[in-house]
Amino acid sequence: MAGSSDIEWTDATWNPVAGCRIMSAGCTNCYAMRMAARLEAMGQRPYQGTTRKSGQRHVWTGAVYLNEAALDIPKSWRKPRLVFVNSMSDLFQDAVPFAYVDRVWEVMAATPIHTYQILTKQPERMREYLAQRDGQALPNVWVGTSVEDERVKGRVDDLRACEATVRFISFEPLIGAVGSVDLTGIHWAIVGGESGPRARPMSELWVRQIFDQCDRQNVAFFFKQWGGVNKKKTGRELDGRTWDEMPPLAITE
Repeated sequence: MAGSSDIEWTDATWNPVAGCRIMSAGCTNCYAMRMAARLEAMGQRPYQGTTRKSGQRHVWTGAVYLNEAALDIPKSWRKPRLVFVNSMSDLFQDAVPFAYVDRVWEVMAATPIHTYQILTKQPERMREYLAQRDGQALPNVWVGTSVEDERVKGRVDDLRACEATVRFISFEPLIGAVGSVDLTGIHWAIVGGESGPRARPMSELWVRQIFDQCDRQNVAFFFKQWGGVNKKKTGRELDGRTWDEMPPLAITE
């Protein structure tokens, strides 16, 4: 899967990996599991065997498909795009060898007109990979981690240790308070509530705690959605306005 995206903070998605595994509570109602199950039912090769039925829902099996056929897709995009890498998976999950991550990196290096956004729940593995690159960060690659509540706040420390032009945190789905967060070295924060048929509620207090810390620590703040069963109805306004702050792009020809 690749192409234009409805995700508010990106332009396009690119999925050179299919399949994932459940890492923490934020994964419970992951939209990608539902989508992967649909694509599997449609016969799409990369998603075969990536999900299984568990009760009334589909969950990841842990099977991963390295979709080499998708690797060169960004090279066909002539206009600059913000690209969410692996919106349906996680580039730094254990099942993806660093040799394959190298191939993804080569494509990103070869297409500097695009800005790539990599989001992982395993920032410790991303940290390990980037350390092997001798600190040679690509200016058009942003790296981020997901923090859904205080229990996984330690991911921020691993993210901070990653050599990158932009580091960001996705507080989505925000299913609990995160408390005090040291945002030193973090450039961008995305906050959003869970959406879909089993969406867990998000407290306004949790949002404001993050907003205030971003304001004090000079971190760009992006409010994606309140979420819920009908996310269009709840909208994405906070204090009567939308918050679409982002770091500056580093696009080169």
